[in-house]
Amino acid sequence: MNPLRSFASDNNAGVHPKVLQAITAANRGHVVGYGSDVYTEAAVSKFKQHFGSDVEVFIVFNGTAANCLSLKALTEPYHAVICGEAAHIYTDECGAPEKFTGCKLIPIPISDGKLTVEAVRHVYHGIGDQHHVQPRVISITQATEVGTVYTPPEIRALARFAHQHNMFLHMDGARIANAAASLGLSLRQATRDLGVDVLSFGGTKNGAMGAEAVVFFEKKFARDFLYLRKQGMQLASKMRFISAQFEALLSNELWRKNAQHSNQMAKLLQKELSKIPSVKIVHNVEANGIFAQIPRTAITKLQKRYFFYVWDEEQSVVRWMCSFDTTEQDVKQFAKFVATTIRG
Repeated sequence: MNPLRSFASDNNAGVHPKVLQAITAANRGHVVGYGSDVYTEAAVSKFKQHFGSDVEVFIVFNGTAANCLSLKALTEPYHAVICGEAAHIYTDECGAPEKFTGCKLIPIPISDGKLTVEAVRHVYHGIGDQHHVQPRVISITQATEVGTVYTPPEIRALARFAHQHNMFLHMDGARIANAAASLGLSLRQATRDLGVDVLSFGGTKNGAMGAEAVVFFEKKFARDFLYLRKQGMQLASKMRFISAQFEALLSNELWRKNAQHSNQMAKLLQKELSKIPSVKIVHNVEANGIFAQIPRTAITKLQKRYFFYVWDEEQSVVRWMCSFDTTEQDVKQFAKFVATTIRG
């Protein structure tokens, strides 16, 4: 019998009980649709408490849309977006950013999930040449696709380079809660205060259900976003049920508690796996993900009981993710099964 909880993805986890309670509480009577309701007003107010009273917030219902719409608000079709070669916008969104924005994505080889100023500078060329797309946005993922976390100086350096070159810094914050918790920072300190221009704020991986948002730190970027969101098919008619989730997540530090717990479970899993000689952790465990190289012959056997993704088939690297509801018992049972399976 397969366990109730797997380590495939934090998307596979359920919804936090307090978030479910918020949805239930919003399910009373009739309210005006499309975001003109008290629940959305309250959610936006919570975002402003965290990020600043002058931010513009737009609620959407999936991360791909949050990224695509963020980038669309910053670009014209002749622009380019610089990102890491493993970036979600490049590898896992089926070309949606390029289709929706009309922009070219320029992927840069990276070794630890992070872009650097030197790497970005290497592809910053063709400026003013009508034959070349014009770099306009640097897009980073925090926490990264391999579970590492950009430090504040690293983000500041990228923001400084972007702004010095008439570019913008976009952050794919699908796991921004995990990154901020890892760094011991507030949400604002981990984003706006470091020079980020636009944030795709992820709630789904942190205990919500289809709750994402686009946060603009300068109003001018959001000027036409109402229309972009509608045209992008992300204007929820019953928005109150998404908004209520954000009010819950952003109250009483629930976002941080969920993220800290999933991060701690990843550290525990790292500790347990380190006892197995045939398992090699290939990236620093700084958020809620573990990337491990394991014997190729063990993968299929492990997947029969615990579903998870193979990150790099050639190198036999797999990804294991922890969630807000992962328990210590889950971790120890899984690590024991990994050890037993590998030993054969």
